[in-house]
Amino acid sequence: MEIGNIAEFLRDLVQLAFVEKVLRVQPNVKKLFLLVRADDAEVAERRVLTDVMAKELFDALREKLGIGFDAFISEKVNPVAGNIVCENLGVEDYDLMKELYKEIDIVVNVAATTNFYERYDVALNINVLGAKHVMEFAKKCTEMKMLLHVSTAYVVGESEGIISEKSFQFGETLVDGEYLDIEEELKLIVHRKEELKMKRSTMEVEKSAMKELGIKSFEDVNLEGLRMAMVKCDDNTLLDFDPKDIDWDDYLINIPIPSVLKKNLCK
Repeated sequence: MEIGNIAEFLRDLVQLAFVEKVLRVQPNVKKLFLLVRADDAEVAERRVLTDVMAKELFDALREKLGIGFDAFISEKVNPVAGNIVCENLGVEDYDLMKELYKEIDIVVNVAATTNFYERYDVALNINVLGAKHVMEFAKKCTEMKMLLHVSTAYVVGESEGIISEKSFQFGETLVDGEYLDIEEELKLIVHRKEELKMKRSTMEVEKSAMKELGIKSFEDVNLEGLRMAMVKCDDNTLLDFDPKDIDWDDYLINIPIPSVLKKNLCK
């Protein structure tokens, strides 16, 4: 299998594992809203049915429910067409958005690009502005109880010893004396694109320039951390697991499709 195909397969596998686990062992989740990159509701539903529910990973759930599998999926899963990089999560249906604001009480954001050679503008749109849009959405949900944002293991700076959870001020980093100004980073991207436009650069040149800008923003300490993690990874056993055997209590994952969950105790 080529490297590109492997990367695509891994992304699909992780996102499917998250959805499968919620549906199989969380009966208190009344409705699972899945935000899917799609042009409309019909395409979003087709993507979920063909790209998600038809996979072998759902065989355990399919075996458990038998002939009731399709009805269960129809009742529990509600695909929502949108895009995390857009305001209001790209949901254009006003009535649907009002329903989401009213019904949702738990938001889980696991959307990210984990490509370390990503275009800098794409990475900021998804990993930074995407998280911002999710937060803004969560603030408008009237029944909101929890917003869970899942990130990667790679951050700016290093810490030793016991690392406790704490709130960071906007722009604060783990490196003393350094400040991360997102607005300046966004302006840098706009300025670089304007330079390329004045030179009548092609889309391929712009793509390369944005990737180079991302490389310059990627610290050596992060690269070393990634390298060490890859050394410890055994390709022969990377996918050798059964979802029923995983201890999910402390298991966090990072997937490219964001999920918006409606959790309501069954009465």
